[in-house]
Amino acid sequence: MPSFVIPDKCDGCKALDKTACQYICPNDLMVLDKQTMKAFNQDPQMCWECYSCVKICPNQAIEVRGYADFVPMGASVTAMRSSEDIMWTIQFRDRSIKPKRFKFPHRRGVQEGMAQPFDQFPTGDADLKSPTLMSEPAGLNTERGKVKIDKVLTL
Repeated sequence: MPSFVIPDKCDGCKALDKTACQYICPNDLMVLDKQTMKAFNQDPQMCWECYSCVKICPNQAIEVRGYADFVPMGASVTAMRSSEDIMWTIQFRDRSIKPKRFKFPHRRGVQEGMAQPFDQFPTGDADLKSPTLMSEPAGLNTERGKVKIDKVLTL
């Protein structure tokens, strides 16, 4: 489900020319309605559900349905930013269930181009251009040699 703006919470980022969600949306879907001074998703079918607008909204006015691998069906996901991390809140469809919250640190202090995505797996440029994955061949256990098959099953 695409992002949607809760009108009661949205203040249009204090009536600036461009809201925070407009600034961050990679598909330029978020727009500001000049009459109501509220943001909205102009083409929900094109939403990538990247959570960028959810994370940047200062009023927590944007929600996105969570992916099924971490949020049950019907639950809503909101984010609250701090200087060190993002606090995610999952509100279940059944309101009698207490909301779940978890923190995820962000890399705000890392300069552009300085993030090290392979810290635990040091690689060089030649390794990244290789057709094998970063954990191969160790992940495939190929150092043991060929696997001997004792039985062949036939149907």
